[in-house]
Amino acid sequence: MPELIPSLADIADPKLTQALQTKLDQKTKPLGALGALESLALRLGQILGTESPALDQAQLVVFAADHGLAARGVSAYPSDVTWQMVENFLAGGACVSVLARQHGLNLTVVDCGVRHDFVRQGDAPRASLWVRKLGPGTADASQGTAMTRAQLEQGITNGRELVRQLPGNALLLGEMGIGNTSAASLIQARLTGLDIAECTGSGTGLAADGVRRKVDILREVLALHADVAAPLDVLQAFGGFEMATMLGAVLEAADQRRVIVVDGFITTAVIAVAHALQPYVLQRCVFAHQSAEAGHLRLLQHLQATPLLSMGLRLGEGSGAALAWPLLQSACVMLREMASFASAGVSEKSA
Repeated sequence: MPELIPSLADIADPKLTQALQTKLDQKTKPLGALGALESLALRLGQILGTESPALDQAQLVVFAADHGLAARGVSAYPSDVTWQMVENFLAGGACVSVLARQHGLNLTVVDCGVRHDFVRQGDAPRASLWVRKLGPGTADASQGTAMTRAQLEQGITNGRELVRQLPGNALLLGEMGIGNTSAASLIQARLTGLDIAECTGSGTGLAADGVRRKVDILREVLALHADVAAPLDVLQAFGGFEMATMLGAVLEAADQRRVIVVDGFITTAVIAVAHALQPYVLQRCVFAHQSAEAGHLRLLQHLQATPLLSMGLRLGEGSGAALAWPLLQSACVMLREMASFASAGVSEKSA
């Protein structure tokens, strides 16, 4: 039986890194003049192991599931919005659907545990929908663990299986699940040691009194699971089925050296779990943006990650990852096609 958590190799290659930097420095521009685009090009070359990186058949995957903790009123929206938004994704009307269409991204929605049947017995499979339910939403984490160990492990296995079935060399992460900012805040607080108030924001749009109530509930949940510390135990206690499945997808993509484009707060929380398990996962990640959710900046700082964009986004879905995608394409084409001083016959800077 294959191992649940793959062992990730260190992909740092000083010789390749130097070759990439030399290639960037010889482009027809002042040294460093393309700023963060040069750092991005270097990272993509390192991940893909080449001086001429090209992104192929990029896959944007939205992992969806319901959360039992939502019954405690931690969200401004009812749980039914989860399945309604999945239908919106599949119909092509959601923000991430529009952006995926614009940028030629292949969009897949994974039903990891939505409390709704999108395909009934006898129905034909639906295009772009992958059904791998671990249950009709997680249990209420304020009463016990959000999921069983068997559900957690099956979710990780499902995520790895999904990536093995998808082509391409880039995975863009998205999610949908009413209540999942609470799960991400709980995971962040336990993995980083920060107070839960520093990790908790408005989520779907709670007013100030709603945020205070949310913090009180999450503090109660943390107290119930006070002894939980190991990364997988933390995910089992606080996480969602979509997060467990996404973790498996991240680990498989990292093992295959695919570029992993991390979206916002929830996806970054999953990366934090992956990092706690396999630190080299960060070598394969590009962080799309810093969201407006309160804990996201601190979580990025914990991972020492520099996001590409900061636009006040807090939608989720993978929308930030899709918005950042053209920057990755530009970084690659610049590295491959921009002329050098020598090839263009342009004089270099005087000594």
